[in-house]
Amino acid sequence: MRELFPAKQVMGFIFSLVLTVIALSVYFLDLTFTAGLTILIVTAFVQALLQLIVFMHAGESKDKWAIYGNVYFMIFIALITIFGTLFLLVWDM
Repeated sequence: MRELFPAKQVMGFIFSLVLTVIALSVYFLDLTFTAGLTILIVTAFVQALLQLIVFMHAGESKDKWAIYGNVYFMIFIALITIFGTLFLLVWDM
């Protein structure tokens, strides 16, 4: 019966709730803008990785390194898009 209990998914769900409470606490605590934004960005990335690994089963297939490689490429393209937009629009270059 123990092997039928989804312990990994339950722990992932609890950790996801903890990350949500941490992100929500930024709203209720009187933090500086930089501290609040840092906490929100870190919890968002950790929660996205948690969702990918635990609930989307990214590491449970034969081609898990291809999946992780695609995720790294996606993050790389997102960062290029974000910083390229900042470079062109905000910094007026």
